[in-house]
Amino acid sequence: MTRVALLWHMHQPFYEDLVTREHILPWVRLHALKDYYGMVALLREFPDVRMTFNLVPSLLVQLEAFAHNRAHDRYLDLSLTPASELSDQDRAFIIQNFFHAQRHRMIDIHPRYAELFARRGPIATAADAERAVRRFSVDEVRDLQVWHKLAWIDPSYLEKDGRVRTLVLRQRNFSEADKTVLRSVELELLNAVIPEYREAAARLQIEIATSPFYHPILPLLCDTDIYKRTHPASQMPRQRFRHPEDALEQLNRAVACHERLFGIRPRGLWPSEGSVSDAMVPLVAQAGFTWMATDEQVLARTLDTTFSRDGSGLPDQPDRLYTPYVVSHGGAHVACAFRDHTLSDLIGFVYARWDAEAAAADFVGRLAEAGRRYSDRTGGGEAVIPIILDGENAWEHFDGGGRPFLRALYRRLTHHRELRTVTMSEACAQGGPALAGIFPGSWIDANFYIWIGHRDDHRAWNQLADARDALDQGNGSVEVYALERAREEVLIAEGSDWFWWYGDDHSSDHDLEFDDLFRRHLRNTYRLLQKPVPDELFVSNISTNAAGPSHTAPTARLKPTLDGEETSYFEWLGAGSVEGRDVAGAMHQADRQAALVTLVRYGFDTERLYVRLDGTRPLREILESGYEASFKFLTPGGVRFSVRSRDGTLTGTFWDYREELPRWVARGAGASAVSAGTVLEVSLPLRDIGILSTVCFFVAIYNAADKEVERHPAHRPIEATAPDGRFEALNWTA
Repeated sequence: MTRVALLWHMHQPFYEDLVTREHILPWVRLHALKDYYGMVALLREFPDVRMTFNLVPSLLVQLEAFAHNRAHDRYLDLSLTPASELSDQDRAFIIQNFFHAQRHRMIDIHPRYAELFARRGPIATAADAERAVRRFSVDEVRDLQVWHKLAWIDPSYLEKDGRVRTLVLRQRNFSEADKTVLRSVELELLNAVIPEYREAAARLQIEIATSPFYHPILPLLCDTDIYKRTHPASQMPRQRFRHPEDALEQLNRAVACHERLFGIRPRGLWPSEGSVSDAMVPLVAQAGFTWMATDEQVLARTLDTTFSRDGSGLPDQPDRLYTPYVVSHGGAHVACAFRDHTLSDLIGFVYARWDAEAAAADFVGRLAEAGRRYSDRTGGGEAVIPIILDGENAWEHFDGGGRPFLRALYRRLTHHRELRTVTMSEACAQGGPALAGIFPGSWIDANFYIWIGHRDDHRAWNQLADARDALDQGNGSVEVYALERAREEVLIAEGSDWFWWYGDDHSSDHDLEFDDLFRRHLRNTYRLLQKPVPDELFVSNISTNAAGPSHTAPTARLKPTLDGEETSYFEWLGAGSVEGRDVAGAMHQADRQAALVTLVRYGFDTERLYVRLDGTRPLREILESGYEASFKFLTPGGVRFSVRSRDGTLTGTFWDYREELPRWVARGAGASAVSAGTVLEVSLPLRDIGILSTVCFFVAIYNAADKEVERHPAHRPIEATAPDGRFEALNWTA
C-alpha cells in the first residue's frame, strides 16, 4: 500500500507595524475568509482522508487579532466606512486597490464586479487614477466595497449561506446595512479558522505542523556564509550574520505558540521555504521536533545524484526518493521527508487549467504508478510519497476556488485500493536510511539565492546585521520592556518574506510596502534602543523596477535671491525639482495628514547648493508653528542642516554625527544663509557640507515633539552632481 503524505503549507508575512498597530496589507484576513477555513472544513466530507497542515505562527497570531476584532488594515477600514463619507483620497485608494483578485476566477465570474473593473479601466499614471475616480458614483463605490470582500468569501458560503447568497444574487445597489451583514459573516469565518483546525486534529484526521515563528531562513540565521557552499564566487553582504541563538528562539517561540493554540507540542517542522543545513539540525532536535521536510533537489544534492523523470513525470530512482531519512549532525537526529517536486507542482501550477475530474484522475494515477515502481524496485516495499505545497495561493486560479478539484481528489484517494493517506508523523514513524548531514538549500533550486543573492538582499542583510549588533549593545542600557520590544522588531525583520521581494527574481504590486515595512521594523528597533536611526533606513533598498517621484534634474546654474519669496520667475528656472506628493503604491501612513511640503527645488552655483521648499501654506508660518526642516545628507554621510524658528528668529545649524558618542553634535551655521516667507530658501556652501562632486540628500520635516512627519522624496534620496566646467555645454538649449 502506497502511503501519500499530503502537506498544505499556510503562510503570510507579518504585516503589522508594532508602533501604529496597523496591518499594512489585507492578505491574512482575506485568505482566512476562503482558504484557511475552507481547506480544513472541506475534510468533514472525507473523514477517511488524513493529511498535515503547516500553520506558520506569525500567521496564526494575526488571525487571532482579526478574529477578536482588535486588528485593522486600511482595506478593512475603508470597506466599512459609509461610501458617502469617504474622502477623495479614500475613494482613490479603493478604486486603485479593491480589484486585487485573480481576474478570471474571482472578478469576471461576478457580472457586477467585472462591470466595475471595466469602468475603472487600466491605471498606469496618476492622471489615469484621477479620471477613474471621477467615473465612479457613490453607489458604485459602495458596490465595490462589497464585492472586494464578497469575492473572497469561502465557496461553501457562496453556495449555501443565505446571507451571502442574497448578496451574490442581488449583484448591485448594496446598502450600508448589507455591508454590516457582510462584516458579521467575515467575523464568523475569522473566528472559525483556528477552532476548525483544532477540531480536525482532535478527531485525528490532521496533524498540525509549524514553522519558525516569523518565517526566517534558519540556515542564513545560523550563518549567512552558508550561501558560499552553492555560490562560492558570489558577492556577499558587507557584514556576516551569524546568530544560531536567534534561529533557536524562532523555533522555541513557534512551539510555545502551537501549544497555546492547540494544546499539544508540535512534532513536525516545515522549515521556512524548506530551507535546511547541518547547523540547524541540532536546533530542530533541541526544540523537540521529531521530523522536518524539504525538497527532493536537496536530497539529490545530499546523495550526489540527480532524479531524472520519464515522460509521465515519475522519478528514475523511486526507491531513493519515496522513503523518509534520518538526518544526523552534531549528535542530533531528525527524521526528514523529501517532497516530490514534480507531482507537487502539478497541483500548484498545472491542474488549474484542467477539468477537475480529469486532473484528479491524472494525479491519482501517477501516485499509484509511482508506488508500483517503488514496490518493484524494493521487492514489495511501501512507498511514502510526500506531496507538499502552498495551501492557499493556487486556488485563486482554479474553478470554484479549487473545491471541485479537491473533492474529486479526496474522493479518489478515499476509495483507491493501492493508496492510503497518512500524516507526516505517520510517514516518518519508522525512520529510514541515515544521512550524515544534509546539503544546504531550499525547496527552490536547492540554494538560497532568492534571499541573499541580489545586491538588494545584501543591503537588507547589512541593515539587519547592524540592527542586531545594536540590540546586543543595548542590553543593560535601556529598560527591559523597551529591549524586549526592540528584540521583537529584529526577529520580525529576520523573516524571509522581505528578502523574497528584493532583487530581480520576484515582484508584485506591493514591493514598496514590503520594503518599507522591513526598514520600518529596523527603524523601530533603533528608536526603542534610544539610538539614532541610520539614514539609510529611510532609503528604499529596491534598485530594480522601483517607482520614483516626479523628478527633474538641474539644467542651469542658479543665482537666486534669498528672501523667502518668488522674487523672479527666472531665479529658480534651471533648478531640479521633486514633487512632495504621495507615490502610487507607497506605504500608507497611519495619520494620513496632508503633506506640508509640496515641492522641493534644488541646484548649484560654483560654490553653493541651493534648496527651496514650497508648502501647502507659507513656510514661515509652518516653521513658526513648531516644525523643523532638516536637510539630511547621505553623501557625504554624517551631515545635516536644520532650519528652525525660535521666538520669531530663523536659525540654520549644521550637525555632524559623532560615532564615538554616538550622537549628533551641533557645528553652527557656517557660511549658510536661510530665509523663510511664502517659501523657504537655503544656501549651503559645498565646502561646509563636504561635497567633492556628488550630493545625496533628503528633506525631512519634524514636528515640535522632534518626530519626523514627512520626508521628500519618500523612498529614494535626491542625487545630483555639483556642476563642473562642462555643465553649461551639456545642458545648453536654444
